[in-house]
Amino acid sequence: MSTTHPQAAVASHCTTRSQARKAALGSFIGAVVDWYDFLLYGIVAALVFNAEFFPAVSPAMGTLAAFATFGVGFLFRPLGGFVFGHYGDRLGRKRMLVLTVMMMGLSTAAIGLLPAFSTIGWWAPVLLVTLRAIQGFAVGGEWGGAALMAVESAPEKKKAFYSSGVQVGYGVGLVLSTGFIAAISRSMDNASFLSWGWRLPFLFSVVLVLIALWIRSSMEESREFVEKVGKQGERRVRLPIVEALLRHPKAFLLIIALRLAELFTMYIVTAFALNYSTANLHMPREFFLTIGFIVGALSCVTIPCFALLADRFGRRRIYMIGALVGLLSAVPFFLALEARSTVWIVVFAVLLANIAHDMVVSVQQPMFTELFGTEYRYSGAGVGYQVASVVGGGFTPFIAVALVGLAGGSWHPVAGYLALGCLISLVVAAQMKTGRTVQ
Repeated sequence: MSTTHPQAAVASHCTTRSQARKAALGSFIGAVVDWYDFLLYGIVAALVFNAEFFPAVSPAMGTLAAFATFGVGFLFRPLGGFVFGHYGDRLGRKRMLVLTVMMMGLSTAAIGLLPAFSTIGWWAPVLLVTLRAIQGFAVGGEWGGAALMAVESAPEKKKAFYSSGVQVGYGVGLVLSTGFIAAISRSMDNASFLSWGWRLPFLFSVVLVLIALWIRSSMEESREFVEKVGKQGERRVRLPIVEALLRHPKAFLLIIALRLAELFTMYIVTAFALNYSTANLHMPREFFLTIGFIVGALSCVTIPCFALLADRFGRRRIYMIGALVGLLSAVPFFLALEARSTVWIVVFAVLLANIAHDMVVSVQQPMFTELFGTEYRYSGAGVGYQVASVVGGGFTPFIAVALVGLAGGSWHPVAGYLALGCLISLVVAAQMKTGRTVQ
């Protein structure tokens, strides 16, 4: 008959809780770096890249080209999810997370040093696209590893809350990127901003990378990975992504459908609306940069709060409410834009980005990762998540700009596009079975 000493049990509990907190912090800080870098590109693409890297074409085509490079990063995200997921399932989550944050930060700093079209001609957009592809590859491996480190190390009944830092990192990254751009934009004239001012936030990425590497170096490997996969002599899946596809093919489609509400709401508010309001409505760019700052700051509170509610009342319920709010806010947001009503624009931007979007993302980490077994979870959830990013996120600003052009400047097709994405996510969530995965 074995007995456990009470002090040993308490020590073990404290160690487990400490490990969970370190995993949550490490996942959070890495997410801050990756999303700061990734979102910074989208903001600057809407303001600068058409003139600096595509001046040889018309302004409209330059804008489309700038947003197309924004989408290139998303095309490489599934590849990053596949490569980092494969090795993350075989070698562990921690090693991959160190690589992703280094790769993301260095490629972002390189964009800040990239000569413009006027200096090196067509090599400028070619190199820009290449660096954007590296960004996409790195962030493709980040979400899966960060989500798994947090979910697999978290207490059983607090998985949504402990893993919400992965998405709070998005909000902090948005605050830092929009805040930095807004501050620089206000501190200098337009010519200086277009010439060199926009480069400073990209170079600042190096500082964030050093902080993230310092924090992640103290993380321990995922407890669940060590227990189920990392033991000596235990059989490991040779091709985790193949195993995930064979065992759970439906899970990939579920992730794509469930992410539409998240991706459409955020990228239309933070990327497309910035361009639409300045180019079509002639509103000052600082206004939507401020909105981006506001929704990013609010998300640092709303996401963990919604995650706590999800742990208590069920993930699917919170998710469905968020998708419904996004559906109902789509048309009013564009009506407010058309009326140039600053108060109502802010109200509906917050409804879309901080209620609809944040409710949806607050539950994604446990909801998506638990669709797969531990042995192939990094590959399955990571690749599924990144494929959804391509389908529903990467080209959303590009598609929205194209829809406005085809409609002669009208916002109606974009509002319908946003509403449709939220409706699909809502219907799919409503039809999912309740249980451990989605509750």
